[in-house]
Order: sequence, then structure tokens, then C-alpha cells
Amino acid sequence: MKRRHLLALALPMAAARAQSWPERPVRLVVPFAAGTTTDILGRIAGTAIAQGIGHPVVVDNRSGAGGTVGAAFVAQSAPDGYTLLFGTSGTMATNPAIMPGLPYAPLRDFAPVAAFARTSVVLGVRPQLGVATLGEFLALARRRPLSVGSAGTGTTGHLTQALLQLRSGVTTTHVPYRDGARAVTDLLNGTLDAMIYHPLGFLPHIQSGAIRPLAVTGVARHFLFPDVPTMAEAGQPGVVVEGWWAIYAPAGTPTPILARLNALTNAALAEPASLAELRRQGLEVMGGTPEALAEKTRTELAAQRELAQAANITAD
Repeated sequence: MKRRHLLALALPMAAARAQSWPERPVRLVVPFAAGTTTDILGRIAGTAIAQGIGHPVVVDNRSGAGGTVGAAFVAQSAPDGYTLLFGTSGTMATNPAIMPGLPYAPLRDFAPVAAFARTSVVLGVRPQLGVATLGEFLALARRRPLSVGSAGTGTTGHLTQALLQLRSGVTTTHVPYRDGARAVTDLLNGTLDAMIYHPLGFLPHIQSGAIRPLAVTGVARHFLFPDVPTMAEAGQPGVVVEGWWAIYAPAGTPTPILARLNALTNAALAEPASLAELRRQGLEVMGGTPEALAEKTRTELAAQRELAQAANITAD
């Protein structure tokens, strides 16, 4: 009886706190360094939320361990609406699949708020390789070893390389780098045969002809490269991989707060200025309900675990 009485008292108190939220600045944890794509997007989201709630949203860059430091901090924070995570497909799906002993569980420790943006990645080759299509690239890889670079183990590029290898049955050598810029340099100078990378990082080199795009990994062609086929159009329908970003709160955050944050995020994504900035970053708008983000998190996590196990991918 005593426990039931305490619960009856706690529920109205939580509702009252949710009604008065926010009464002070909100912290938005970006689990990567300043100047990264995640940081840029997080600041767009933070500005939009701040305008809607009438209080500052302070971006807190807590980088380290592939985003797990910042994600773990939010998972362990009070569920009061004052600490949020600008999560990524890496922090919410890939890392839990390839990092044993992770200090958080995406489905247990977070309350989804809203999906923000997404992008497919591009398979690009050096023109001197002498291939013009994905089919020609795979045929060449059957005859001799080919190297495929990425921005690191567990990145979207690495996952795409592994998935393409599993689906096609063609082996290529994955070469992880500490950052994508160094890998692009090696692709340009001929050290690498190919690389899988985000569209904006390839754009100037594709425009100059220094890199030849063979396929993109989305369900549809990328707006930056309307003439480049999807993996499915190029003969590999099972290879669909996207990087994505979304806002999460600690599990247990009151539903009215989540609903308000969701509405503010969706309204911001509909603004012409936000649309233009995301497009400038080579990204597509997502948005949607917390329930839709919860389902995406579940399905992505299951897919990444399956891929990591099949391809024997583990964190360095």
C-alpha cells in the first residue's frame, strides 16, 4: 500500500514538472568534436529548439570512443528534459553491435524524440582503375585484389564494404583510416583502388573527374548525383546503407516533454533555412514521430548486429 501511495504522489509531481519545463537552459550533447558533421547538425537542432522553448540550448561536445562517451553521459543523466543526445547511426546501432561491454543500451536507456537527417554513401574509384560500373568493379575484384578505404572501422563506409562483400560474394580488402580526408587523399594518389564515403566529401573530386562514382547506397539516387545509380539499380539490391542522426532523451523523460521536443524538431525541419542548410551538407530531412524513431532504432540495431556477426566486425 505504501509503494502504491508513493507512486500516486509521484505521478502528479512528474506531470507538474513536465508542464513547467523548461525553466533553465537545456544541454544538447553532441558525442563528436566541434566542426564535424554531427556537430554542425546538432547546432542547427539546438538553435531551433532554443527558439521554440525560449531558453538557450547549450551544445556540449563530449567526444571519445566513437561517440560512446557522450551517449553514455546522456544515458546516465536525469530524465528531466534538460539533457538530450544528438545521436547517430553509429552511437545507436553500430557501436552496440561491434563494441562489447558498451556502457549503455540504446533501447533501454533512451527515449526517442525525433529523427533529424540522413544520407547514403558513395562507392568511388580512381579512374585509372578502368572500370565504369559496379559490375565491372566486382568483375575486376574477382580477378585481382582491390583495396577499399573507409573513414574507419564501423563507419558507414566500412559497413557498406562488408555488406557488398557478403551480398556479392566478391572479396575486397578493407582499409580503415583514422579520418576520411586521409583516405580520400590516398584514393586520389592511387594508394587506394576505391573508397566508400559520404557524398559531400567526394563532391569536388567527382565534379573534377578525379574520382568516378559507381553507386550510392540509398533506396533512391542521391540528389547531388542524379546520374549515379543506386546499388540496387547497379545489380546489388541487398546493399542499402544510410548514415542518420536523431535526437534522444534519457529513458523515463516525461511524455509531454518528448512530444514538445518532437513538435519543435519537426517544425524546424520544415523551415526553408533548415532545409537549405541540410541540403548544403548533402543530407536529406527525416523528421517523424518518436514511435517511428523507436522502430528505426530497433530495426537498425538488429541489422547491424546481424551484419557485424556475419562479417566478423569488431571495434579496433
